[in-house]
Parts: sequence; structure tokens; C-alpha cells
Amino acid sequence: MRPFNLLLTLTVIPAISFAFTGDCCSQTSRVSVAVATASDGVDAQVTQVDALVKKVWDDYGLRPSRDATDAEWCRRVHLDIIGRIPTVKETTDFLASKEVNKREKLVDTLLYDDQYTEEFARNWTTVWTNLLIGRTGGSDRDSMISRAGMQKFIRDSFAREKPYDKFVYELITATGTTTPGDPNFNGATNFLIDKVNEEKASLATAATTKTFLGLQVQCTQCHNHPFNDWKQQKYWEMNAFFRQVKAFNSNGMRARDGGIAKLTDQDFRGENGKDPDKAEIFYELRNGLISVAYPVFVDGQEINPHGGVNTVNRRKELAELMIKSPFFAKSMVNRTWAHFLGYGFTSPVDDLGPHNIPSNPELLDYLAQEFRSSEFDVRQLISWIALSKPYALSSRRTRANEKDDPLLGESPKFTHFYIRQMEAEQLYESLLVANESETQGSYEEQEKNKNTWLRQFTTAFGTDEGQESTTFNGTIPQILMMFNGDMIRKSTAVTKGTMINRLASSGNYNKSVEELFVKGLSRKPSGEEKDLAKSILAARKGNAGEALKDVWWVVLNTNEFIFNH
Repeated sequence: MRPFNLLLTLTVIPAISFAFTGDCCSQTSRVSVAVATASDGVDAQVTQVDALVKKVWDDYGLRPSRDATDAEWCRRVHLDIIGRIPTVKETTDFLASKEVNKREKLVDTLLYDDQYTEEFARNWTTVWTNLLIGRTGGSDRDSMISRAGMQKFIRDSFAREKPYDKFVYELITATGTTTPGDPNFNGATNFLIDKVNEEKASLATAATTKTFLGLQVQCTQCHNHPFNDWKQQKYWEMNAFFRQVKAFNSNGMRARDGGIAKLTDQDFRGENGKDPDKAEIFYELRNGLISVAYPVFVDGQEINPHGGVNTVNRRKELAELMIKSPFFAKSMVNRTWAHFLGYGFTSPVDDLGPHNIPSNPELLDYLAQEFRSSEFDVRQLISWIALSKPYALSSRRTRANEKDDPLLGESPKFTHFYIRQMEAEQLYESLLVANESETQGSYEEQEKNKNTWLRQFTTAFGTDEGQESTTFNGTIPQILMMFNGDMIRKSTAVTKGTMINRLASSGNYNKSVEELFVKGLSRKPSGEEKDLAKSILAARKGNAGEALKDVWWVVLNTNEFIFNH
């Protein structure tokens, strides 16, 4: 079976049935086992990453697929770094360049050039907003979250190249109000604001340890861990760090009625309310007995159990302990690697517990060490991964690596690029670019429009862990949207001022078809595809606008457009 079916046969006009048949699905291909070596413009870290990946290939007797084409690599790096496909100009400029280090230059441009700062920050704001508060965070009328406030904090952090340790410290220790415009506004408060009041801060405990340490201590909330020696005590000791923080509406009104949500630290006298020097919490064991817990970090480090904020600020102590923990850097490396390569070194990506051995522990440790040595420079980490050998490989599997398939339960060896569907946000931004749509309104207005579009795919479960579900995974809602949704109708419109109308008016049908392919697929059409496009023009009785509309509709509905490959 082909891992990625680009063959899409559709009937778009009477008596014309056709298929666009890009060759990127071929199972057989030439194999290259060469690993990049250090050269001008390639960091030593990239060379070491490649060597550690190759070591696993050798251990398992695997050989990598050949390299991706420049067009394939250019498309995927735009999607992963700035969250959209490249424009025609970006693609053609890159393909036309003869510089030997043009890939390094493109990564540097996307990461550091002022013309991409806004898009870089927007993309990673989307990634981290979804991670910290979910796609539906702030949409519930009773929620205290300000989505705009969360996005502003994240966007400013990435635009200003804030180190990751400072970014997390501010999220864990934040106090203030959630909504932009308020004198005490602090957007970082939106991470914990809806979590600290839920069942003795259970959501805050689980989300913090999972997100920033990759440790799922929530598994021990009610019982000892089933697969390792973590005890129930560990969960409640971590939970104790959050007992000084409270969330409330500062003007006495509910959020949905215009209340201003506020996160603040308050003295904690312990659950018995008698001894602030120890300020203990109690929890019930499986046998019905009651036990006591004080703030102790997951590695066993204790802090002063005093509940007075001026004596011991438990959240600040927690943030400092987290940043020093080896799991802190590992968790971010694992998550970032998964963003670019499709899979992390563990599954799930936020579980680095002792029962879940990483697929390449040596590489995970190495990148975590280098990330810490870089003073938690997120852009530097992205650069190392985006320029690595596994990220540059073709998505075509070969007989020499066909067993490297995480979908079959195997740990990923990264012998080829794992195909994955675009995220809904990536598709939205890519459709805007492909359709030459000019963004209008403020950033907040643009995000509101995008969130309105995204809501058709996302459902909040309201579970203890704030889980969500998305139907943007090839199911009927996505298919209907791609076939006949508002964005697709606007993208294929032939009316005056539209992209299709511009191309139809150029008088060069063949060149227009070529531009549509470069727009959507970052490549030129094959000879067969050119012939099919000509047959559509004939069927449309020479109406270039209607023919280009049909061609563009099919390009947008191919797997080759929708997937990151």
C-alpha cells in the first residue's frame, strides 16, 4: 500500500474525469546513506544530530530514503516554521538559487529576518496557545481566560526572542489580570486562570508538569502509578505548590458579564487552617486512610512548607526547580522535534516518565544539553532540527526502511519524512496565501476570523484534563469544507479582482496552470497534468476562467496540497 496517495480522481465538469498524479508516492527510489558533515553555515550541533540518528539506523540495519527535493523541503520548512506554504516568489527564488548553503540561508531568513518576524510569532503563538489553553480556550462564556490576552503574551515573547526558561517562569509565577487594556494586565495569567480553582488545583498541577516537564503525575492522583514506582504522594506534593494561588473576578462579575479575571497569590494556612508554618494538605489513600503532603518537587527536593507568600512563594520556588530539572530542556526538545518530524522520542510526546524509554535517548540528552547551553534559545533549537538530515529526507519509503512505520506501533527511526496532514491553522493560513488574500484589520480581528473558521472542527469535552477533539482529520466536516466551504468558494471565484480572474486575463493559459501548481504544490505540473489541464480548457469551450477554476479546485483537494510531505 502506498503511504501517501496523491492520486485523486474527481469529476469536476460534465464528461471530464481526471487525476493529478505527482510522483512523490513512489515506493521505490534511490537510496542515499550519506550523512551531512560540518561545513560553512552548518552548526556542529547539526552534524552531531545527524551522526546520532545514523547510529540508530546502523543499529537496526536501516537505510534512509533519498533526500527530498528542494521544492519539497522548501514547502515543509515554510509550513513548520511560519505556518503556511510558500508564495510563488518564495518558491521560485529558492529553486533558482545556486548557492550551496541556500537551505541554511532560508532557515536563517525565516527565523531572523524582520520581514518574517510577525509570521514566525503568529505561527508559534498558534502552537503554544493551543498547547496552553486549547483551541477552545476562552470561548466558554463562564471561562475566565482571555484568549486575546494569552495570544498577546505568547506573540510578544516569540517576537522578542524571549528565552524559553524566562517564558515558562513568567507563565508559572504570573499574577495580574487576564485582559489587554486593564492596568494590571499580564497575559501570562491566562495559562493558570481557569486551572487553579478546579478541584484543588488539579488541572494546574497536571498541565504544568505535563507541558513543561513531560511528566504525567496526574496518573498518581488517586493511586500509585501502575507502571513505575511513582507513589500517590508524588502527585500531592506537586499539587501543594499551587495552594497559594487563587483566581477570581476582581469586580465581582462573571467573565461572561464583563468581569475582570485576576490571578493572585494568597497566604495558605494549610487545610486544617491552624499551622501556617507547615501549611499541609491532606489526601485519601486507596485504603481510606488520610495522609499528609507538603511541597516537594518530583526529584525529591523539598522547600520550606510555610504557607505565607512573603515567607515562601511556592510558585516561584516551583518555577526555579522546574528550570533546573533535566526534564525541563528534554521536554521542550522532545516537543519541538515532534513538531518538525511528526513524532517525538516518546509517545505520547508529553510523557518522559521512567516507564517510557525514548527511542533515541542519546540524541534527546544531547539536544537537551545543547539547548540549555544556548541559554534556552528556541530559534537555535529550531535551526538545528530544521537543518538536520532526517528533516531533509524524502517522504517516499523504500524497501530498506518500509518497516520504519510508527503507525504500526514501531518506535520512529526517522529514516524518511513522516507524512502528516496540515493542522487546521496551517491550512487556513495557506489558503490565504495561495488565494493572494490581503489580511485586513488588526491582529486581534484576524485571529477572531480564524478562530470562527476553526470552531467548525473543534469540540471541547470538558474532562478533568480539559481535553478537546478535532474533526479536522479527513472526516466529513473537513471534506465538505474543502469541497464547498466559503474559503474554497472564494479561492476559486472567477469574479473581477480575484486571483483566478487575474490569471485568466493574462492570456497565457499554460503559464497560468503552471503558476497554480507552484502556488499550491510548490512544483510545476507534469506533462500528463499539462495535458489534462488542456483537456479541461477544451471541455470548457475555451473559457480560461472556468477551466482554471476547475484546475485550482482539484489542486486544493489533492492530498499533495493538504499534507505536509
